[in-house]
Amino acid sequence: MPAAGIPLSPKNHIMTYEEVFLVAQKFVALGVTKIRITGGEPLVRKDVALILEKLATLPVELSITTNGVLIDKYIETFKACGIQKINVSIDSLDEQKFNTITRRNDFKKVMENIRLFVKDDFFKIKLNCVLMKGFNEDEIPAFIQLTKDLNINVRFIEFMPFDGNKWNLDQLVSHQQVLDKATQFFGNSLVGKIEDAPNDTSKNYRINNYQGSFAIISTVTNPFCDSCNRIRLTANGKLKNCLFSNGETDLLTALRNGESIETAIRVAINSKRKMRGGMDTQQQFTSDELRNQNRSMTAIGG
Repeated sequence: MPAAGIPLSPKNHIMTYEEVFLVAQKFVALGVTKIRITGGEPLVRKDVALILEKLATLPVELSITTNGVLIDKYIETFKACGIQKINVSIDSLDEQKFNTITRRNDFKKVMENIRLFVKDDFFKIKLNCVLMKGFNEDEIPAFIQLTKDLNINVRFIEFMPFDGNKWNLDQLVSHQQVLDKATQFFGNSLVGKIEDAPNDTSKNYRINNYQGSFAIISTVTNPFCDSCNRIRLTANGKLKNCLFSNGETDLLTALRNGESIETAIRVAINSKRKMRGGMDTQQQFTSDELRNQNRSMTAIGG
């Protein structure tokens, strides 16, 4: 989050829980089988429990991505809605670094909540860690060490270029560099590749005899666009067929005007580009001009 925050959207620009449900119904009718609630931080919505309860009536797998601060308040809601898969975003295991990047003093609370959910066999926990050279790449072994006694999946995410995040290539910790760090620390013979799920965005690994696993999401150095089947609906009802696409399809206005949104959805899906929203080369992907045409990650939500 930028130090000055970001402009808040007027309430009437944001989908109501009824509109979220109506749009979700249409996607499910078109074949969608999984819905993940993400953000920003989805649990700050006062009606989030109602949204989850409504979505749980659809024949889909529900999951959520969160910063982990409030999840303890929703354990029973998650269980009632069948939400087993929870991704917690945490970029450092060092309290001072954590507070620096989140601009909040919630490190102890987040770690308590992670352990609370890991203890409950109902939940499957993943930790999302965005790596930045010179900031937290030295913590790769410590994150992997968590998987020794905890049945979790730690996912290292390459730092990706978005408007406002001061990205540059020198900050990138690549897929290979993560593997090098792991093998140097644990030994090459103990780091093993495990099978990835179909359409998975991550490459998954395990340390021999550890309970959990770790993974690498390499959008920059090893993009997975050829198998990606994900789309994103923002909180203000815009459909992004790729996280990096600067084009958005306004479904909310059509919905409020009583128009069919099915055709717009089909056109958006069929317009999905071969790679990273049409940025096929590394030069395009790292271009400040193209990046600034997209929203910042803090404003995308979904």
